[in-house]
Amino acid sequence: MSGNVPASTRTLRVLTFLATQPGPVPMERIASAVDLPRSSAYHLLKAMIAEGYVVHLPEDKRYGLGVAAFEIGSAYLRHDPLERLARPVLAQLVTDVGHTAHLGVLHGRELVYLLKEQPPRPVTLVTDVGVRLPATLTASGRALLAALPSAQVRALFPDTESFVRRTGKGPQTLTQLRRVLADERRQGFAEEDSQITDGVASVAAAVLDHAGHPVASIGVSFRSEAVPAGNRPALARRTAAAAETLSRRLRG
Repeated sequence: MSGNVPASTRTLRVLTFLATQPGPVPMERIASAVDLPRSSAYHLLKAMIAEGYVVHLPEDKRYGLGVAAFEIGSAYLRHDPLERLARPVLAQLVTDVGHTAHLGVLHGRELVYLLKEQPPRPVTLVTDVGVRLPATLTASGRALLAALPSAQVRALFPDTESFVRRTGKGPQTLTQLRRVLADERRQGFAEEDSQITDGVASVAAAVLDHAGHPVASIGVSFRSEAVPAGNRPALARRTAAAAETLSRRLRG
């Protein structure tokens, strides 16, 4: 990269490079990828950290996308194309399972609901369009977190102050969150019961883009007593199938 390339172009190239990586990377790789001297890369990364677009993981000596970058990505996903592709998938899911279904995306540490489809006699829920809830406590949020690299999860939740408590249930430390995410990753879906609202449970699965990155999640919410624990895996598998359908639609 020549010395007269605008700083804005260099910044965008750094963001583009980090977005294509499976997790945080050393500064040397970033400098090499965007053709910058080490000293210039350091100062550029320092400025991007200050604005929240890059996060530094000092223990690993690596850099990854920050919360501000996730917010921009989430804003893009909230535009019409994703919602248009998802709406018929959610409608069919509601017809199949008889419970409320919703589409959500990560917005920093929160899960934002973009779409909601309901059965004829819906249960009153807090998952209305536009509502933001702690990603660590929602099945929809954890389905997305489970599909992220572990270093990126740590960047989003670096300390106990990053965690929110609502009903006294759910992970409250990074160690607890990692354990939950590992279990949900193995079973292929996320599940929560009474972590957001007492007596209300949900299951969810991630929607992946062509590179295997999580871009959204599809979740189904219901009264805890309406679906016995033994029946929830089947409901979760149907939800995961809907998420895979939307993934294919996004990939064209």
